Amino acid sequence: MVELAVKKAVTVQAPVAEAFKVFTEGIDRWWLRTHKIGVAALARVVLEDHVGGRWYEVDEDETECDWGRVLEWDPPHRLAMAWQIDANMRFDPDLVTKLEVRFTPAGSDRTRVDLAHRDLDRFGEAEAQIRMGFESPSGWQAILNAFAEAAGQGRRK
Repeated sequence: MVELAVKKAVTVQAPVAEAFKVFTEGIDRWWLRTHKIGVAALARVVLEDHVGGRWYEVDEDETECDWGRVLEWDPPHRLAMAWQIDANMRFDPDLVTKLEVRFTPAGSDRTRVDLAHRDLDRFGEAEAQIRMGFESPSGWQAILNAFAEAAGQGRRK
C-alpha cells in the first residue's frame, strides 16, 4: 500500500537550531489564530518539549483544547507529533495521525523545513475532505509560511 501523506516545505532564513527553536519554543508567536478548535478566541499555543508532552491551545476563556502529543523529539533536526483532531475539529484521544517536521541545512544560515502529515486513512470516510483541507492554501502551507516569516524576522533583528 502506498502512503499518501500531505507534504509541504519551506526554506527559512535561519540556521537549523534557531529554526527548530522558533518552531517549537516560539510556536505561540507564529501560529495562525484562525487555526484552532476551541469556541473562544485563541490566546496561546503550547508545545511541551519532550516525548509524551502535550500540544494544545489555550483559549481566551482559559479553556485548554488538546491537539495531540509529542511522539518524537530530536532537536534540532526532527519533531513528530500526534494529530488527534477529528474531521469535526474536536480532540479525539483514539485518533492518531502523525505530523512529522524535519529541519535540514540549506546553505549558509538557511534551513529547509519539511512537514509530512501521515496516516490520513485513519480519518475513514472523511479522509478526502481532510486531505483537501490540509492541501489547501490555508492548510499546512499557510502554517509553514507563518512560521517562515517569524523565523526570518528573528534574523533581521
